[in-house]
Amino acid sequence: MRWTLKPKPEIAKIKELAQQLNVDTFIATLLLQRGIETFDDAKRFFRPSLNDLHDPFLMKNMDKAVSRIEAAITNNENILVYGDYDVDGTTAVSLMSSYLLSIYPNVATYIPDRYNEGYGVSYQGIDFAEDNDFSLIVALDCGIKAIDKVAYASEKGIDFVICDHHRPGDEIPQAIAVLDPKQIDCHYPYDELCGCGVGFKLIQALASGRGQTINDLIPYLDLVATAIGADIVPVTGENRVLAYHGMKVINTNPRPGIKAITHQLNKKKLTITDVVFIVAPRINAAGRMKHGQHAVNLLTEKDLNVAIGFASEIEDFNSDRRDLDKQITEEALEQIHANNEQERYTTVVYKNDWHKGVIGIVASRLTETYYRPTLVFTKSGEKLAASARSVKGFDVYNALDACRDHIEQFGGHKYAAGLTLKEEQYEAFKQKFEEVVDSTIDRKLLTPEVLVDAEIDLDVITPKFYRIIKQFAPFGPGNMTPVFMTQNLMDTGYGKGVGADEAHLKITVTQSFESTIGDSKSIAGIGFNMGDKIELIKNKKPFSAVYSIDENEWNGNVSLQLKLKDIR
Repeated sequence: MRWTLKPKPEIAKIKELAQQLNVDTFIATLLLQRGIETFDDAKRFFRPSLNDLHDPFLMKNMDKAVSRIEAAITNNENILVYGDYDVDGTTAVSLMSSYLLSIYPNVATYIPDRYNEGYGVSYQGIDFAEDNDFSLIVALDCGIKAIDKVAYASEKGIDFVICDHHRPGDEIPQAIAVLDPKQIDCHYPYDELCGCGVGFKLIQALASGRGQTINDLIPYLDLVATAIGADIVPVTGENRVLAYHGMKVINTNPRPGIKAITHQLNKKKLTITDVVFIVAPRINAAGRMKHGQHAVNLLTEKDLNVAIGFASEIEDFNSDRRDLDKQITEEALEQIHANNEQERYTTVVYKNDWHKGVIGIVASRLTETYYRPTLVFTKSGEKLAASARSVKGFDVYNALDACRDHIEQFGGHKYAAGLTLKEEQYEAFKQKFEEVVDSTIDRKLLTPEVLVDAEIDLDVITPKFYRIIKQFAPFGPGNMTPVFMTQNLMDTGYGKGVGADEAHLKITVTQSFESTIGDSKSIAGIGFNMGDKIELIKNKKPFSAVYSIDENEWNGNVSLQLKLKDIR
């Protein structure tokens, strides 16, 4: 693992900010590294306000989207809310449909079947709309590349309003309105919204025309925060405001569907990390294992007892998903070995009966073993479908673009994408993808990197210091949990492997200085999957560590501990 120490801001700036905010220089350093340079920046950071949200009408085509939906309501048309089957899509559909139903009855939802229809807007979905007399489709978290589908709908007299956040291609669909802040000619001040976030801006615009304020929309923010966490968008700017207030809703008055997922957790307060690792996988499991509509049913249910029933069904999907993902990951690793592909610059694996719903998770797992751009293929109808995952710093979307001669269609982001191709193109594509990555990737990106915010001594870690760091939340890309490095550490002799097969490392450390007289501060630490590093700390050998700080609750006692990322 590479340890990269972030550049330290100018000393004068650190001192000035520390003085303005009445905090120590370590906190001031962390804030400056996050682009917070003034008292007002800090106020917005620590107390995100809904008043800081941008005017939704700054987004290109927002006025057109609102007037088409208002016209549908006036003319008593049927509106179909259509979205992708992942967390971002199902939360967006739940948000939009429940808001529209609060003002108008003729609204239904549609989530495409992952297996029969695949990603995004489908011809089947448009046929469904025609058969059931829907004249307006509001598409969420998809649609930016649905040029042919939107044209097909238009021939049938069905209009589209598209809310997407994926990168547009060269051509934009001929919809009534396309809302996507990533369009080159869209000058909306923040372009990192997730699909559910773009949907929220649309309901914000609709609400403003009906005399509603942002306070009327707070109950929808639990969905937005869930999507922000799950879709791994930056937790900066507008996303930070939405996530901060959404987490408040999740912790005080969540919708029955989210409460049904979390009610068995004995945690007083959920963080966005809990949402990412507990709530999101379960919402995702519906679309992976069965059908995304199950997730929408859960998230829009108003009766808690019914929601608990839905949640337990989804819990079963999730446990099936876990078994499959483990099995397919093992098969994929065997394939890499059998083909002697351990030393390549890419991982590309394929088996025709791998479950399409878990290939994205398997791609992420394989990147944990071989840290490099990864594609996992399976058979999908007549074609092969794949999920792509990348490593930090490498744009897999651009790499796929360079292989487009071998691809039927693809879409996605810098670090995650999806594609389909013809089976006879698989080998040529695999070869080309390896060549593209080999010729473009900076070799150091193939070693995982831990970014270190600051080097500190153990005595800096106090309850007050931790209390302030906790207020940096919600964490996520662009505002990650602070990571520290400390040198001259020594285990007090209690270091041991814990857990199954002693896979984890548990230590209690002190810091030794030449000048130390008497006892120096000691603090416990835990390193998950670091049991093999026990030799580095035995017999009081000095070592350095990188870690974040968190709280350990044990028998009702709460103490600070180091959550180790690496030691050397």
